[in-house]
Amino acid sequence: MPRTRVVELIQTRRKYTWPQAQLNFWVLIMLASGATILGIFAYFMTVQNQTRSGQIWLFPYSIATGILTILFIGIIFFLIQSRQLVPGVVMLGSFILFVLYLTGLIETAIQLYGPRGSVNYYCGLYPKSYGHVGAQGVATLAYLETLGICNDWKAAFSFYLVGSVFLLWMVFIAWGVQRGTFDA
Repeated sequence: MPRTRVVELIQTRRKYTWPQAQLNFWVLIMLASGATILGIFAYFMTVQNQTRSGQIWLFPYSIATGILTILFIGIIFFLIQSRQLVPGVVMLGSFILFVLYLTGLIETAIQLYGPRGSVNYYCGLYPKSYGHVGAQGVATLAYLETLGICNDWKAAFSFYLVGSVFLLWMVFIAWGVQRGTFDA
C-alpha cells in the first residue's frame, strides 16, 4: 500500500516600507522629466521633418527615453497598486534609465555647448541679427521661433540633468528600502 506524505509549505513575504513622500515627489519629478524630454524632441523631429533636414540620433533616442520613463512610472504605479513594489525592480529600472539619461545629458550638452556650430552659439548669433523686434512681421516671428527653440534646448538639458540626479537618488532610496532603513 503506497504511503502519501503531506508537506505543508509556508510562504513568507517580506514587506518593504517605502518613504511615501519621497516616492511621490520622485514620481512627480520623473513624470515631468520624461514628458518634457519626450515633448521637446518630438517637436524637434517634427520641425526637422517639415524642413526636410537631417536628424541627429539624439532626437529619436530622447523620444524613446521619454517613453521608457513614462512606461517605468506606469509599472511602478501598477506595482504599488498590487502591493508588490520591490526595491530590486526600482533599482534596476532606475539604473537603466540613469544610464540613458546620462547619455542624453552628455549628447545634449555637446549639441548645446559644443566647440563649433553649437546651438548656443547660434542662439546668441541669430536674435542679435534681427535688429529691432516688436512690430508685426517676419523678423518678429523668426526671433520668437529662434528664442523658443533655444529655450527648448536649454529645458531639455535641464530636465536630462534633473532626471539623472533623481534616478541616481532613487537607486540609493531603493537600496535603503532593501536594507530596511525606512521601516517603522
